[in-house]
Amino acid sequence: MKIARQITVFDAADLAAESAFWAGLFGGEVYEDDDFHSVIVDGKWRFGVQLAPNHVPPAWPDGAQQQQVHLDLHVEDIRAAHEHAVSLGARLLKAADEFDTEEGYQVYADPAGHPFCLGWHKNVPAVHDFGATKG
Repeated sequence: MKIARQITVFDAADLAAESAFWAGLFGGEVYEDDDFHSVIVDGKWRFGVQLAPNHVPPAWPDGAQQQQVHLDLHVEDIRAAHEHAVSLGARLLKAADEFDTEEGYQVYADPAGHPFCLGWHKNVPAVHDFGATKG
């Protein structure tokens, strides 16, 4: 089987807020249908947001409604990325103990409550070259 395209789709009760958040975070545009929004970044379909009127945001790290998936987003400037994400409606769930470490992460929730991480690595080339090898 060959996968022709892969996108991540988020459920949300508020399509406009959720799709605007992801488009803003990635510098993309939103294309709207009645019950589905597409987030296009650099001409490519990156995310979808589908209407889920009864969406219950996951509670992280513990709670009755657990997260089922989250995104790890690696950034070069965590302070700037934090400010940008929060300005778009992200909520900080777990702050890093310190920023002057070789690597680290912070946990956020998007407007619909989906957790995601902003992580940093001072050795940026290692992040770009990272790959899994079959053992």
